[in-house]
Amino acid sequence: MNTRLGYIAGAAICASLLGFGLYLQYVDGQDPCPLCIFQRVAFIALGLVFLVAALHGPRKTGAIVYAVLGGICALAGIGLASRHVWLQNLPADQVPACGPGLAYMMEQFPLMRMLEKVLSGSGECAEAGWKFLGLTIAGWSLLWFVLLGFFLVWLAWHAARCSAAGR
Repeated sequence: MNTRLGYIAGAAICASLLGFGLYLQYVDGQDPCPLCIFQRVAFIALGLVFLVAALHGPRKTGAIVYAVLGGICALAGIGLASRHVWLQNLPADQVPACGPGLAYMMEQFPLMRMLEKVLSGSGECAEAGWKFLGLTIAGWSLLWFVLLGFFLVWLAWHAARCSAAGR
């Protein structure tokens, strides 16, 4: 397999996931909570890593660098989505109260305080509106971050193997 095609596929998957998120938001009326927005940012960053790698067509060392950069994005997404899934599975009496919107927090709070508020979650992040095959949007995001992270590692391994074989 050509690793460049793998990177293009990864970028296309990220773009498709973001497109579906926008569909759910603007067509289905599912407004994203602050954790959803941060997960979108992680998908954008991961998609950019895939896209730049596809344009570059790296060999062994470059593929490892892209795997590390993409791995950081995927791990950030895994952390955000895991927190989101955890909030969605809390008993109703333990769900935190709804907080202010992300735009308000960005205007009113310093960066670290705003990040702390978003990551602590709120009642709107605990809502699990859309589901497919028993997983919420956050559950699917978690699954895709894991799969894409492993895919990047596999692409780096494949590039290293092809480089060693002189292809």
